[in-house]
Amino acid sequence: MSWLVTGGAGYIGSHVVRSLSEAGMDPVIVDSMSSGVRRFVPEELPFYSASVVDIDKLAEIMDRHEITGVIHLAGYKYAGESVKNPLLAFEQNVTGTAHLLQAMEQSGVQNMVFSSSAAVYGTPAAAIVTEDTGTFPESPYGQSKLIGEWLIRDQAVARGLKHTSLRYFNVVGSGSEDLYDSSPHNLFPLVFAALNGSRTPKIFGTDYDTPDGTCVRDYVHVADLALAHVAAARKLEAGQELEPVYNLGSGDGVSVRQIMDAVARVTGIPFTPIEEPRRAGDPARIVADGKLAARDLDWAMRHSLEQMVASAWKASGSRA
Repeated sequence: MSWLVTGGAGYIGSHVVRSLSEAGMDPVIVDSMSSGVRRFVPEELPFYSASVVDIDKLAEIMDRHEITGVIHLAGYKYAGESVKNPLLAFEQNVTGTAHLLQAMEQSGVQNMVFSSSAAVYGTPAAAIVTEDTGTFPESPYGQSKLIGEWLIRDQAVARGLKHTSLRYFNVVGSGSEDLYDSSPHNLFPLVFAALNGSRTPKIFGTDYDTPDGTCVRDYVHVADLALAHVAAARKLEAGQELEPVYNLGSGDGVSVRQIMDAVARVTGIPFTPIEEPRRAGDPARIVADGKLAARDLDWAMRHSLEQMVASAWKASGSRA
């Protein structure tokens, strides 16, 4: 019995795949390769270049490998860019999730772990969000993730699907030197690309209502995140009940300026960031309480900010 990982050739997905393998849970990988990296997936594992909108192909793969459950990570993951391309975000994240659920129903697969996002909260009034905090997404990306959660919950009511959704925001670091964040929109790759190109990194927005004027986020290490996905899959496979939603957060945010300072310390490259205007769709602060996930999924922040930066910086060298 195996677990299907959609988006398994991506930055987060490849870490989840390796954690599943280490746990003896036989991952099968599906990735459209729109942003995935083929060498992130070990050659010995079953891999399919396919889209989550292709119902028949997904069902065929599930049947062939006797899939027990799905960890759904595939999607369009860029909040700022989704403001410019809302239809693409909805096609990949809403239509893709609906079609995946159809394929699961067709193949009799009854377990799902969904990669959601703290972007569903928008800009919350509370200093720290819990799973009960109201959801008011401020970008098409955040909206599409919330709709994905709704689709999954409705399918659970209609067909008995066992599921949970994991909400998180900025995922950083590396659990292996050959796995790196290749996104052209995420903070760490942008900063490292600038430093490697003898350019000065940029901060987008310095007039937010935060202590230093820059966005505050939960930055979580990708290896810690992967372990939580595996823990959720194990519990669902064992027939244990899980909450419909868990926050994977630190409870203590870090600002973009603090990230820049940590990068300068770790890399030994001194710089003063260029300050640019805000990007559309970026709320000022999102910090999540992870206590519920700690109770049920062994969630923990096992890496410091410096360790996150250092592991990401080291892995970024493997892109060459």
